[in-house]
Amino acid sequence: MPRYRAGEAPGGHSSVHRIAMNGGCRNENGGLKNGYVRNGVCPELLHGGLYKRPFHEAFEETPMLVAVLTYMGYGILTLFGYLRDFLRAWKIEKCHNATEREEQKDFVPLYQDFENFYTRNLYMRIRDNWNRPVSSVPGERVDVLERFTDDYNWTFKFTGRVIKGVINMGSYNYLGFAKNSGFCADASAGVLQQYGGGVCSTRQEMGNLDKHEELECLVARFLGVEAAMTYGMGFATNSMNIPALAGKGCLILSDELNHASLVLGARLSGATIRIFKHNNMQSLEKLLRDAIVQGQPRTHRPWKKILILVEGIYSMEGSIVRLPEVIALKKKYKAYLYLDEAHSIGALGPNGRGVVDYFGLDPRDVDIMMGTFTKSFGGAGGYIGGTEILIDYLRKHSHSTAYATSMSPPVTEQIITSMKCIMGEDGTSFGRERVEQLAENTRYFRRRLTEMGFIIYGNSDSPVVPLMLYMPAKIGAFGREMLKRNIGVVVVGFPATPIIESRARFCVSAAHSREMLDEALNKISEVGDLLQLKYSRHHFVPLLDRPFDETTYEETED
Repeated sequence: MPRYRAGEAPGGHSSVHRIAMNGGCRNENGGLKNGYVRNGVCPELLHGGLYKRPFHEAFEETPMLVAVLTYMGYGILTLFGYLRDFLRAWKIEKCHNATEREEQKDFVPLYQDFENFYTRNLYMRIRDNWNRPVSSVPGERVDVLERFTDDYNWTFKFTGRVIKGVINMGSYNYLGFAKNSGFCADASAGVLQQYGGGVCSTRQEMGNLDKHEELECLVARFLGVEAAMTYGMGFATNSMNIPALAGKGCLILSDELNHASLVLGARLSGATIRIFKHNNMQSLEKLLRDAIVQGQPRTHRPWKKILILVEGIYSMEGSIVRLPEVIALKKKYKAYLYLDEAHSIGALGPNGRGVVDYFGLDPRDVDIMMGTFTKSFGGAGGYIGGTEILIDYLRKHSHSTAYATSMSPPVTEQIITSMKCIMGEDGTSFGRERVEQLAENTRYFRRRLTEMGFIIYGNSDSPVVPLMLYMPAKIGAFGREMLKRNIGVVVVGFPATPIIESRARFCVSAAHSREMLDEALNKISEVGDLLQLKYSRHHFVPLLDRPFDETTYEETED
């Protein structure tokens, strides 16, 4: 069954919670409630505890009939896939996928036939929903090149027509800075004239510009940390820096839904990796306690370092990390915390400074603050912020610093200008208004979808809004029907999600006007009725009602 988490409930109370709650959030009989709290956090936690504001998250249970039909759908598609592969083997049906040549049959195969089964027989049916060519700036509206296929999505051809003014509900343009006009674009154009398009060198050789130094100082002030280091690629910021921070003899505790860049970085480090349940502090605390008590496997020596990897906003779930609880556990067990704010920086908090600002926490409590410039700032690249000792160490030991080309000067200026706007250093309140507009748009969009009867995942303040589709046939149908109505959406299925948790993922932007959102919502409701996607019964399942495994505590008796 899919992951079920509490509808407006915290993820299981650990001993840290119980200490903070002075005995726990109790019911009329004096017993602990089974992981369910009405407003997401116990009142004791809100007032003088770990949380200073309500924390609302909803992950509604999948209806049983929908789950059964989804499995049946994949089963039928699999059977037809084997039938089509049989027809291809006998040359009855033409197959366009890469195969071995006859003279290579006796060598080690280059293509694993069974591994391509899903791509060949399931993904290819709905391939037209992805990689649509956009011929405009990816702002609140985009222009999409129309295309068609005459060989069942193996290849595409352009019709020559452009679909104009498609409402963009899929880009991570949270604050609306991805534009080709305005003060950010003008500033970037000026820097392009002065510095050129690129440096063609690494930071350690000939590629260190004054613009890079200016950006790093600005990022450090924006985050409230001692120093920061910037990189030209967000993915490489994680995958190339985690190996510099952890190695053999270290332990990495990673959330089960962490991004691929975090997963790759952890694997490349050579450290031992253990996974804890998503946003489940009970699971994390058990792993921390076991790591300290048992030490390393076989030798039982203490771990050289314990590093916790979490994200600010999880881009497929729309959930926000329970950072106050993570920090409490990190301090209790003397671990290090690596926070990936790719989706939360600029998009959360009263000042747009991410999940730390959202919870009103001290940035010094997070050891490594990582984020990207590709979302809220309309640029490219990533950063790591922390102490001066940490940043000096990464300047010497990070592969991204030693081997990656420096960030493009115009891109650097785009980030500097947009970040100063958010901070109010441009002399206007435009940045603050954008942050507030994003928060308002997010709450409105989520509330309307819930009222319509859709199942949506995540936190009420998260601009990433997953709408559950479940059945494989509805993945392609939803994307096509929305484009027919001039709404551009992103649909996601296996393997990017669990096999029965296919979804459409909307990304709300401050650039969306209320009229745009209303138009999109009306079309979503229309398609939802057409495809029968309004599954919600508003039945939320408390986290502690889920089956427990070896990574979680035994359930506390009432």
